[in-house]
Amino acid sequence: MLGYTYPILDFLWTMLMIAGFFVWIWLLIVVFSDIFRSHDMGGFAKALWVFFVIVLPLFGVLIYLIARGHGMAERNLAQAEAQQQAFDDYVRQTAGGSQADQLATLARLHDAGKLSDDDFAKAKAKILA
Repeated sequence: MLGYTYPILDFLWTMLMIAGFFVWIWLLIVVFSDIFRSHDMGGFAKALWVFFVIVLPLFGVLIYLIARGHGMAERNLAQAEAQQQAFDDYVRQTAGGSQADQLATLARLHDAGKLSDDDFAKAKAKILA
């Protein structure tokens, strides 16, 4: 009875350790990526942080998160906003504007005499189709 092990508890402990290992790897990747994309630190400061995180990984990561965690969130937000703005600009450029904008442009061209009545009617039908 005393030599009996609990295989289910061993399995759960192993699963917990594996999950913790993946979280640790993810945290290291996030910290290293933030160190290298941070524009407010010079090269020497980045080298010191990398050295500190490699030599004392647990303390290095925890101290980095405490010291620069707020800046990490701001940099993530700025990057997400820049990506969203770039995507919105691409969509606007690709879509060519709304139908109302296209019809207004056609009307200006027609009023200026640069489009004939037939061309205006064909282009209008194409936009509205």
